[in-house]
Amino acid sequence: MIDVNQLTVRLGHRLIFDNASVHIADNQKIGLIGNNGCGKSTFFKCLLNQLDTMDGEIILPANARIAYVEQSIADTEMSVVQYVLSKDTELMSLRNQLNSVSEIEKPEIMDRLKLLDSDGAEGRIAHILNGLGFENDDFDKPVKAFSGGWRMRLSLAGALFQYSDILLLDEPTNHLDLEATIWLEEHLHKYKGTLILISHDRMILNKLCDRIMHIENHQLKLYTGNFDTFEQTRHINRQQQMALVEKLTAKRAHMQAYIDRFRYKASKAKQAQSRIKMLEKMADIPIVLQDETDCFSFPKPERLAPPLITLDDVSAGYEDKTVLRKLSLSVGINERIVLLGRNGNGKSTFAKLLTGKIKPQNGHIHRLSGLKIGYFAQHQEEELPLDETPLDFFTPLMSAEKPVQIRSYLARFGIDAEKAVTKIRLLSGGEKARLIFAQIALEKPALLILDEPTNHLDMKGREALLSALNDFEGSVILITHDFHLIELFADDLWLIDKERCLPFSGDLSDYRAFLLKQNTSVNPIKENVKQIKKNEGTEKRISAVQSRQIKAKMGQLEREMDKLTQQKENCHQLFETPLNGMEIREIQNRLKEIENKLADIEYQWLELSEQLV
Repeated sequence: MIDVNQLTVRLGHRLIFDNASVHIADNQKIGLIGNNGCGKSTFFKCLLNQLDTMDGEIILPANARIAYVEQSIADTEMSVVQYVLSKDTELMSLRNQLNSVSEIEKPEIMDRLKLLDSDGAEGRIAHILNGLGFENDDFDKPVKAFSGGWRMRLSLAGALFQYSDILLLDEPTNHLDLEATIWLEEHLHKYKGTLILISHDRMILNKLCDRIMHIENHQLKLYTGNFDTFEQTRHINRQQQMALVEKLTAKRAHMQAYIDRFRYKASKAKQAQSRIKMLEKMADIPIVLQDETDCFSFPKPERLAPPLITLDDVSAGYEDKTVLRKLSLSVGINERIVLLGRNGNGKSTFAKLLTGKIKPQNGHIHRLSGLKIGYFAQHQEEELPLDETPLDFFTPLMSAEKPVQIRSYLARFGIDAEKAVTKIRLLSGGEKARLIFAQIALEKPALLILDEPTNHLDMKGREALLSALNDFEGSVILITHDFHLIELFADDLWLIDKERCLPFSGDLSDYRAFLLKQNTSVNPIKENVKQIKKNEGTEKRISAVQSRQIKAKMGQLEREMDKLTQQKENCHQLFETPLNGMEIREIQNRLKEIENKLADIEYQWLELSEQLV
């Protein structure tokens, strides 16, 4: 049990919690939510006893072990596995003691090590690292060789590895791709202690959490159920509060009208005085807090003839490294595409290729003349002029507009009057992201390419962005780990894997099942992985007859690909002739059908070619 009693916290002149109390039972999985700046991360610091400006009482279970994700990892020569292992200080201490204690003391230490599964520790570490996206070859590399995002994954791995009674996770998916997010959710389902999770990911809050703790008006309130249940309960409570307010308001108005009419009439004066006293004793009408509205807005783009972008046998990468090969795809109008694939497979490379940030190594890319592309890149906020205000930044971009019109435009993206004159360096990550969206929208792009746009947006911001994207009349290509956003947005899923980008035949549930099946088949021990690969090579050895049969089938598939490629080219040529709206739609449908067939045949050809290796 975690008991929080009359917690009051001030940071400077700002009140965070005001006599807040909550009681958390053991082994609950709690989603901690609230508006940005309400005190979610501060609450974690209170649990960890890291704040001096705290009044009230927090009672934790005796000898409770609390695990949390460290926000920074210093440069160290320590290997990845050694770093994660070092996070379980009890396990490391017992291992060290075992070499220095007497024979009489050893059995007790060995019993404790057995309870902590010391013999399986390295295997558990490998399983966690694989799930979070690390390759086996990464295990022996020094921590200092990894970037900030990968170090955050390492810190998360350390928190997941150590035995704990209470696990505190603050936005753990922000540095993960969709694949690692799916693994993390499954892993946390098996956690036996008390989990408190700060997240803006609606899908995780629904699938994982059995309680929602909401911070509002400086108070902590615990709701039973997942996030959807919380929203329903809160909506019902708010309706009841509003009904009570209406009833009290009507009653006050009725009594006041009686008083105003009869207070000076002798025959009714006594009754009027009685109602005056009743009115004075009535409780104040409660204030019903309303959620702040949030907004994004993308203008209607110029109408263009499809396809917007065509890739013919394109390869792409960096210097002497090829990341993507044999890309033959096209992007039409009003497309809603989500890119799937693990970090490092080439999703961001594909996005940069489409925008022209990088050039193809081979093949040809055709972009429609006059096509405007809006590109939201990860870490793009670092390129903003931090010492300017949003108003300063947008004044030269909107030179024909007056300051009041610029402020109005910024407000359409959630940058209010106060934030418009605040230095950009003092804005939150979500507010910087909004500035980038506002800058993109100025160009009226027909194609939006968004690489993890929701990382710094809260729940309201994500819902507002989803609404704006669904209303947008252009095409969108999206890279995200937000399940909720994908499910309510995507028309097509493209999977980037093994240097290829192909349409995924299935929905997000199918992809989830596909990933979980892959994860369960991964053996986390490096030596065993090498042995498995060796055995697989032996099993795949084929006869000369089988080889000829496979080559014949590949030849047949190549001829079919040639026919489909010619049909595809014929469709593209038709777009150069005068067409009405119905004819354009018919050609688009035909083109999509050809591309799907071509992708299926290419996949079959690749599978056959792998058998000949």
